[in-house]
Amino acid sequence: MGDPIVDYCVFIHTNHKQITGALVAQYALKRNSVNADKFDVRIIDTADYPWLQEHEGKMYLRDGVKRVWLNDDLQSFTPLRFMPPKLMGYQGRAVVIDPDIFAVGDVWELLTRDMQGKSIMCRMRSGPKGYIDKCMASSVMLMDCARLTHWDAERDFREMFEFRRDYQPWICLKLEDRDSIGFFEDEWNDFDRLTRRTKMLHNTRRRTQPWKTGLPTDWRPAERFRMFPPAAWVMRARRHLFGEYAFLGNYKRHPDPNQERFFFGLLRECVENGIVTEEMIRHEMAHNHVRHDAMELIERTPPLAPAPNPPMELPA
Repeated sequence: MGDPIVDYCVFIHTNHKQITGALVAQYALKRNSVNADKFDVRIIDTADYPWLQEHEGKMYLRDGVKRVWLNDDLQSFTPLRFMPPKLMGYQGRAVVIDPDIFAVGDVWELLTRDMQGKSIMCRMRSGPKGYIDKCMASSVMLMDCARLTHWDAERDFREMFEFRRDYQPWICLKLEDRDSIGFFEDEWNDFDRLTRRTKMLHNTRRRTQPWKTGLPTDWRPAERFRMFPPAAWVMRARRHLFGEYAFLGNYKRHPDPNQERFFFGLLRECVENGIVTEEMIRHEMAHNHVRHDAMELIERTPPLAPAPNPPMELPA
């Protein structure tokens, strides 16, 4: 939090469960940019924000339903995506990304693009959340920090526990002035799609994140299904009767082998460069944060093409 203020910065928000992904994401951003010396990359970790820990076990409002806040949940970092403007001193440009998003292209193109007077640029969510709920994907945001002085993540987080703020419209950017939001191309937040046009790959389907295959599920599913409300009743009953993660099964293998190869190619380079150590990977494996065959995958994954070339042969 005491880092000097810069003009351009990419922030990766994470927690202890996704720290491996965050380190790989940090590496990929610099690796695949020919302008790597022009911007900073910083990790925002939930461990550094006591106000998150203070609310452990307390009830908050999410999509009209009262839920228990758990810092051990896979996505407990999401309120931190509203931190960058304050960390930037409400000046300059910032991009924030989830720890499961990996740069394929040059993020400098995004940091320096014409925002046409908008405060935020992002893309819409896919599926019913985007088409029906009009939820915007705040998992990648380009921000003009000087226009976001009304953002205070700690204050807004506390309001959820006073039941004055609902997590879902907050995270979907529905509380923002709609005219202040612009849209960039989907390729800057490509949902489980890796093509020649992809700029940033988002392994957003939690069940198939490539570094977690085979591990027990440790994230909590939605409990509101507008297309079929009875499904929500079943999910709530499951949670109340058997616990948060009961009967959710294990993580599955990603259906696209290229995305698995891309991640483990990046992780291999991180190990070779001392960014991630074998000791750390084995520690994360022991805590079920990284799949148990990770070291074998690192060894047998072929090297990626040298940066800043396309990382591998991809379908058009």
